[in-house]
Amino acid sequence: MTINASGWRPEVGAGVAESAGTYTGNRALMLEEALIFEIGDGETTGVDIAAPSAVKSRLAGLERNRPIGIPGLSEPETVRHYTRLSRQNYAIDLGLFPLGSCTMKHNPRLNEKIARMKGFADIHPLAPRETVQGALAVIHELAHWLVTLTGMKAVAMSPKAGAHGELCGILAIRAALEARGDARSTILVPESAHGTNPATAAFAGYAVENIPATAEGRVDLAALTARLGPDVAGVMITNPNTCGLFERDMKALSAAVHAAGAFVYCDGANFNAIVGRVRPGDLGIDAMHINLHKTFSTPHGGGGPGSGPVVLSEALAPFAPLPYVERQGDTFLLIEEETVDERQGKAFGRMTAFHGQMGMYTRALAYILSHGADGLRQVAEDAVLNANYVLRSLDDVLDAPFGQTGPCMHEALFSDGGLAEGFTTLDIAKALIDEGYHPMTMYFPLVVHGAMLIEPTETESKATLDQFIGALRSVAMRAKQGDPLLKSAPHYAPRRRLDETLAARKPVLVWKEPEEAVAAE
Repeated sequence: MTINASGWRPEVGAGVAESAGTYTGNRALMLEEALIFEIGDGETTGVDIAAPSAVKSRLAGLERNRPIGIPGLSEPETVRHYTRLSRQNYAIDLGLFPLGSCTMKHNPRLNEKIARMKGFADIHPLAPRETVQGALAVIHELAHWLVTLTGMKAVAMSPKAGAHGELCGILAIRAALEARGDARSTILVPESAHGTNPATAAFAGYAVENIPATAEGRVDLAALTARLGPDVAGVMITNPNTCGLFERDMKALSAAVHAAGAFVYCDGANFNAIVGRVRPGDLGIDAMHINLHKTFSTPHGGGGPGSGPVVLSEALAPFAPLPYVERQGDTFLLIEEETVDERQGKAFGRMTAFHGQMGMYTRALAYILSHGADGLRQVAEDAVLNANYVLRSLDDVLDAPFGQTGPCMHEALFSDGGLAEGFTTLDIAKALIDEGYHPMTMYFPLVVHGAMLIEPTETESKATLDQFIGALRSVAMRAKQGDPLLKSAPHYAPRRRLDETLAARKPVLVWKEPEEAVAAE
């Protein structure tokens, strides 16, 4: 063992058990956990189940011809296994989550209490409409505030995630173009846009062309204008963009796109940076999805449930997908079928089987109403303030490629420039794990080599930011000085650094019996 200013540190190459110096491999309350296949075996089970009676197979010759290989564990073993694994997860409830362009903000417990109210948590999408008037009222009220905050004409509530919302917007654009007999083939996507943007456009059947960024990290307006033509259906732009910068030429960009007969789609993933301050509709945007988890604090990640409502301009509002909620007097109607009504008859179809994610709606509306107009404005102001605090507190030890162009918005962008030879962004990210933090976003956006993107959000205190900044400064200084221990970090995590290249090139996709695995080694 060696000791320095950071405390005890195992020698390079020390394994988990050796560094812990314990028989079990546990280090106090950091518990070493084996694979579930190593804990149990297929010959035993914690539950007695009667043998199934013989039945005729309906699998047409695809029956299983060997044991499935799932180990049988008792209930305590199963609970302990997954609980121990959960202790190795990092979460927003444990500390600052510095992922850039992901807005990992605190989820207020008030929102959770509202979402669990019996009238919301226990309803079913097939319940009679007259029995769920309160739920429909929530959808209608949230829709009203989303339209108000964005300065748009209408909103499609049913999309279930950001990329799902992108598809909704692109399909509305296609429907509008086809309605005027002007089918087009190409979507333009700036280099500073989110990666899902070109994927969405390609999925919708469009050819995708990149628009370069300027030296300041913003869309090259001249290059975009030069490319506009009768084949361009629209532009997908992220604003604020993934460099953490506001697109200052947004109104001029929108005007040029509209003059060419095309539409402007805005990726609203970063709406958290401008909510209450800027209305996208005033910038000439035609469609924008809103990640409720990023701007209005609904739970983030874990494979869902998500929610990505799409606000639409007056030009695209008639083509919004079904269903939507409409108020008639004191009654809320769920419009689910196209009718002869001029507006409803232009809907391009549906995005989902039912109406969206009720739990996300209640949480988002609770967040909006509890903050109020001034509170939502402060959300954006504090998010931008925190990001600039991080940027200016670290730009003397980390390269900030756009730091001289002015303040950033909601996230601070750094690069691996200036590190000692052979040291990379990956080394800094792995060393942050030893400091007790989930790494920031790495190698994104692609316009910056060795990018490190940090979004502190508005929910972190100055004390929390100071501790994170201190940790990152320490790691950055070690990387500039060429500390060899960084090359093998993390040292204190349950697992040491993985060979990520080998894992990608030679993934182990087939389970081997323990004796086979031993023989192979």
